[in-house]
Parts: sequence; structure tokens; C-alpha cells
Amino acid sequence: MNSALALQLIRFGFLALLWLFVLAAMRVIRSDLRSSGQPRIAVPPPPRRRGGKSGGASRPAPGAPSHLFVTEGGLTGTRIGLTGAPVLIGRANDSTLVLEDDYASTRHARISLQDGMWMVEDLGSTNGTYVGSRKVDSPVPLEIGVPVRIGKTVLELR
Repeated sequence: MNSALALQLIRFGFLALLWLFVLAAMRVIRSDLRSSGQPRIAVPPPPRRRGGKSGGASRPAPGAPSHLFVTEGGLTGTRIGLTGAPVLIGRANDSTLVLEDDYASTRHARISLQDGMWMVEDLGSTNGTYVGSRKVDSPVPLEIGVPVRIGKTVLELR
């Protein structure tokens, strides 16, 4: 009798876990359906100035590129101003450019200003980051008009 009770409790426990899984899956699907499909772009704050000295962050040179422009993908036409602050790209909600792309990682790539040049760096993504046709494996300088591909999204420095 005692083993029959234990077997019944295991069955109920398994059934409860199964329902928790189903409810969690439905919650994810519902949140995906509720998303509006509008691009979510976090505008980075302007760099702080400390007593008139440059505080370690480099600044863009005059005549340097002023924005990133998305040329292909779900966010085509999106423009992100370059202020000198790093631009994080990925699926995470706190990224500067939030990609709703199955081929992009949560924290996919970072574009940052280093010694007056914009550099792109892959952050250990699954599918990689490409500048032109070259896969990025270390920080690579970006040139104006050269496409950067992250999943299905292509962007350019302009």
C-alpha cells in the first residue's frame, strides 16, 4: 500500500511539472505575440566631461562618422547616433540596438571608439560577426560604408 501511495505522488508531481512547463511556454509565446515589432533602441547617454580633461574615453575626430545605419534586416532604416559611447548590439533588452533575430546572440557585438577609430568586436556570439566578408575574431577597425553583418541584420558606419 505504501508503494502505491508513493507511485501516485510521483505521478502527480510529474503532472505538476508538465503543467508548469506548458504554462511557461505559453507565457513566452504570449509575450512574443504582444511585442509590437517596433525597433527598441536605447539612446546612450552623452559622454561625461571631467574638469575639461579627456577622462580616458576617446572622442571622434572632426569629419568622422556620425551614425550607424541599418541597411538590411528587420530594422532597415534605423539610425543610431555615435556619441563616443560604446554601442552594444544583440537580443538583450538593455542593448543599444535590440535585434529580434534568431541568428543574433543576446550580447552579440560591440562597436566602440578606440584611439579615434570606430572598432567592432564580437562578444563571443554563436553565429559570428562579419565585416565585409571577413569574420571578426578580434577588434577590427570599421571603415565608412563597409557592411557589418550580425545575423540577418546589416549595418554601416556613415
